[in-house]
Amino acid sequence: MKKFSLIVAVCSNGGIGIKGDLPWRLKSELRHFARMTKRVADPGKRNAIIMGRKTYFGIPEARRPLPDRLNVVLTRDPASNTYPEGVLVCTSLEDALVKIQDQVENIWIIGGSAVYKEAMESRHCHRIYLTEILAPFECDAFFPEIGKEFRQVGNDADVAEEVQEENGVRFQYKIYEKKAID
Repeated sequence: MKKFSLIVAVCSNGGIGIKGDLPWRLKSELRHFARMTKRVADPGKRNAIIMGRKTYFGIPEARRPLPDRLNVVLTRDPASNTYPEGVLVCTSLEDALVKIQDQVENIWIIGGSAVYKEAMESRHCHRIYLTEILAPFECDAFFPEIGKEFRQVGNDADVAEEVQEENGVRFQYKIYEKKAID
């Protein structure tokens, strides 16, 4: 089965969201997210983004589904909401991975907390693309602790290593890779 990566922005107190939204406003970080999750080597393919129901509905209505990617929503109760045509609704991460395996080039997990936790525990998890926000923010959703099975690796060639700053907020891109299990 195809491996997947997580992409997330996390503030210094471990937070990733508040009241279904991002706690910060960083346009360059959102551009980074879009570029990473849309990038394909084969122009005839697209990527998948897998998210929980709350994450999907946390995206502003005018912007969802996120364009140029297969949007996959995980929910225990698929009949409780309606989704536009083209959004794939699945009841589990494994179900989603099986269904999209041959349809996409890359698979990205984009949240929330429970989806990240399950993904990080999966044997199919390859990398975590983490934007470290170098300040605390008030949050009610948090990123799971990165376990010892992950190690920091160098950034991709097109991802800045140095600290970035926007709107007085400093942040840095980091990549963690899951160690191969023998």
